[in-house]
Amino acid sequence: MICDSHTHFIPEAICERSNFYKGIWHDRESYFSFLDSNYIEKALLVYPSTDAGRKLKSSGEEADIYNREIGLFLKSSPRIVAACLPDLDNIGNCADKLARLKEKGFRAINLASSLKGRFLIKELVPLFEAAQRLDLPIFVHPQTMNPLGFERVKDPLLMPVLEYTFDESMFLGLLMTEEILQNFKIKFIFSSLGGVTPFLKERFDRVYLMLKQRGIVKDLHGLPSEIFKRVFVDTSGASLSAVKMAIDLFGPDHVLWGSDYPVHPCLEKNIASFDTLGKEVKEKLIHSNFKNIFPD
Repeated sequence: MICDSHTHFIPEAICERSNFYKGIWHDRESYFSFLDSNYIEKALLVYPSTDAGRKLKSSGEEADIYNREIGLFLKSSPRIVAACLPDLDNIGNCADKLARLKEKGFRAINLASSLKGRFLIKELVPLFEAAQRLDLPIFVHPQTMNPLGFERVKDPLLMPVLEYTFDESMFLGLLMTEEILQNFKIKFIFSSLGGVTPFLKERFDRVYLMLKQRGIVKDLHGLPSEIFKRVFVDTSGASLSAVKMAIDLFGPDHVLWGSDYPVHPCLEKNIASFDTLGKEVKEKLIHSNFKNIFPD
């Protein structure tokens, strides 16, 4: 059996306010057909951040709609593991809301890598504290609205390929430099292999040591490549070569297979390519790593 760590189903009340997230994004029958046809035992349901928020009054309204509708959706199948959407306009008072959402069956927190063109780190500390206390993993999805570089380049291909990736990568880097990864015991799950971070493993260490020797950067209490091993990532349909780089950085116990449904609906060839990793590693990626984070 397979566990999918990255799937999307967006409530119709959100989709009807979006220009892009239409059709299959809120097609309940297609979602469960996907799970059935691919023998998916468990699926993590996450939110990509949408343009619907522009037509709503606040982050709180968007979160309330999403959490209410997904809370109902959760009851339709024990296979679904859902991440709740926090009210980012009221982070200071998030703890009680998150506790109630956990009681309703949500098992993780969904977080976009940035908000309205800004990276929030210190502002999110109350959320991090609540996540740690409640033992709720945080799933980080690339910001799809105004990601890093959007003010300079507005291109329908380059934005999702490059700008989403850089936005997520920068947020991961900031969690390290602001010592969130070092000081909090939170299971951060970054989608899409954590952006470009695996490709920059050696450069992170090399530049950090050079700048530290010159007194330009603070002591991070470990090499970047060591600190990043505290993070989990999903594959989001990535190729074998990219997954190997992620395993090299994060370790085989911290990489989870994810389809990014409905973006990458064809799974068989992708999963079969993991055979070259060996039976034990493949099993970790497609099943046991997920179960270690979200046990039955």
